[in-house]
Amino acid sequence: MVTSNIEQKKIKVLVADDFRTLRELMRGCWVQLGYKDITTAGDGAEAINLINSHKFDIILCDWHMPKALGIDVLRAARNSDTCKDTIFILATTESEQGSVLQAVEAGVSNYIVKPFTVETLQSKIENSIRKK
Repeated sequence: MVTSNIEQKKIKVLVADDFRTLRELMRGCWVQLGYKDITTAGDGAEAINLINSHKFDIILCDWHMPKALGIDVLRAARNSDTCKDTIFILATTESEQGSVLQAVEAGVSNYIVKPFTVETLQSKIENSIRKK
């Protein structure tokens, strides 16, 4: 892992997914990796409100959510004062090239296809940290 256990405890994570079970599974992945400060959002609008009122170090956001799509949450993060440089990982079942290109153009840090393993998430986090 690129970050130490002490650094992980200081990192603020936002997990946004409209399916409660998936949101909790994603949260569990972060806990397994040693992250402690994890906030969750159940839809895109809630995620945007949290981004506008809090500073997060890493955001893991589902693409397909009610009230605002993940791409909209990404754009909101990139346009915010607090999260414009935040690592943003977009999670989706989409493997369509157009979606990936749209996310890259909007400033996504990384892209993860669901379902994913803890090891895959760790790899995406490490890759995003190295790129930053």
